[in-house]
Amino acid sequence: MKQASVFEWDAASAPEAPSCPESLKEAGLSLSFVCDMLLKVVYMRGTMIGRDLATYLCLPFKVIRESIKFLKDEKQIEVMGGDLVGEVSYKFSLTDQGRKRAREAMEICGYVGPAPVPIDDYVEQCYRQAVTGLRCTPESLIAPFSHLVLSDDLFNAIGPAIVSGRSVFIYGPPGNGKTAVARSIGEFMNQSGGAIYVPHAFMADGNIITVYDPSLHQADDQVDDAIQDGDATVRRLLSSGAVDPRWVRIKRPVIVTGGELTLDMLDLRYNSEAKFYQAPIHFKANGGVFLIDDFGRQIVRPKELLNRWILPLEDRHDFLTVSNGKKFQVPFEQLIIFSTNLDPKDLVDDAFLRRIRHKVAIAAPTRDVYEKIFNGYSRKLGLNVCPEAVDYLYERYYSKGRSPRASDCRDLLEIVQSICRYRRQPVHLTRDLMVEASASFIAEFQ
Repeated sequence: MKQASVFEWDAASAPEAPSCPESLKEAGLSLSFVCDMLLKVVYMRGTMIGRDLATYLCLPFKVIRESIKFLKDEKQIEVMGGDLVGEVSYKFSLTDQGRKRAREAMEICGYVGPAPVPIDDYVEQCYRQAVTGLRCTPESLIAPFSHLVLSDDLFNAIGPAIVSGRSVFIYGPPGNGKTAVARSIGEFMNQSGGAIYVPHAFMADGNIITVYDPSLHQADDQVDDAIQDGDATVRRLLSSGAVDPRWVRIKRPVIVTGGELTLDMLDLRYNSEAKFYQAPIHFKANGGVFLIDDFGRQIVRPKELLNRWILPLEDRHDFLTVSNGKKFQVPFEQLIIFSTNLDPKDLVDDAFLRRIRHKVAIAAPTRDVYEKIFNGYSRKLGLNVCPEAVDYLYERYYSKGRSPRASDCRDLLEIVQSICRYRRQPVHLTRDLMVEASASFIAEFQ
């Protein structure tokens, strides 16, 4: 594979981290909102010291100090003791009046967790860490694609698609690596795209929408030494110039969905009991890759699914709708990949194909490519290279109408491996074993 049209993230252009707020105003939060958050936290968790309250809400203590003073003056919280370090070490508990207000606040919104950021801050940060126009150099696509055998033409088509940050349509017959290529694009973005920041939640017109999802987002391990231990956490929450802890530093997300995708999954999910929202699955891919695998196999018709994305693909923004019908404009800053083994002309019309910038065809492998894949899997599985086994496959199947598939190499060789182990004989590839394995795997489809 030639080292052409490959790219490396320029660390100098990494997105700026959100700075820690110095006041309620800078945090974009009202006094009453933070008071309710404090009451709900203590109501749910019991007596807490000031430092732990700040840590739980992901806000510096100096930002919540005003709200704590207000609640003390209103006799809704009381000090139950503490060290001589100051208010940060005081133990706070709810009074009867505080418990009553906490229950009322829970009925309005049951969200208890890190304080949300304003939607405007989220939008601004999304555009700082967009996937479009990443500055790259011709080396780093080699590593995430090193496990694949690709033709030069295919490899050189992938690079510009990544750099554009727009949309990619990967198509071709099954079993030839479409999903593997799409996932390798995601691997490149994940490993070489630089860390980005996502909020635990943001707030829009009084509605809380959670974003950070540990099941989909991979926290970046390269964090500052200043936040590695408990004492440092205290200093961070009391000092200036730190990163806003309401944001989580993650690797660029790679979110994969397949036949289970429905239109409902692309809308806000409302928790009717707790009265807050969870961001839709594609929204959580902002700043990274959203892969729709097996496109055309979903329950919803392809045209309906694609119509949902016409505006986002064109204008780079989407809309979220809350329960009262109000809409909020949000960024659609992700590389979206459609992968299918169906004919694109049967799925979408020309108008939509025009909106998908890059179309990458992955055809059945030529014999030389097939042999490279076959031999690579042989070595991976601890088998010897056996040209006679490949000769047999072409004589018996591929030269008589069956299209070769890259996945056949893995499947057939794993069957050979299983046969050897079952018979308690050394794992060794021969023409006869390939005849037996292919009779089991391929013959029934002739």
